[in-house]
Amino acid sequence: MGYVDGFVLPVKTSKMAAYKKLAKIAAKVWKEHGALDYKECVLEETPKDFGMPFAKLVKPKRGESILFSWILYKSKADRKRVIAKVMSDKRLKCDPNNMPFDLKRMAQGGFKVLIEA
Repeated sequence: MGYVDGFVLPVKTSKMAAYKKLAKIAAKVWKEHGALDYKECVLEETPKDFGMPFAKLVKPKRGESILFSWILYKSKADRKRVIAKVMSDKRLKCDPNNMPFDLKRMAQGGFKVLIEA
């Protein structure tokens, strides 16, 4: 059924253009190396009466937007293969001191697909 890497992270609104530029390159690289799908989404609406809002998880500061992203793979084993290729791809080499988001505040995880419709 597949395997998914999921991410929730805050991005300074003033750095959104830089993040979007990096994400477009990342999407191309991930898909070239075998990812089936790649999505980057900006939080637009948070229901107040159901569940825990993403803002409670990420604790955004003033002037930050919350992004929810995911990458779909054929399997967990395929994910391992794709990530190895992606991490060695020079197009994604970034200065960790000049990232458009705070790596320390990013929530992430690998998920086995349970239901696919």
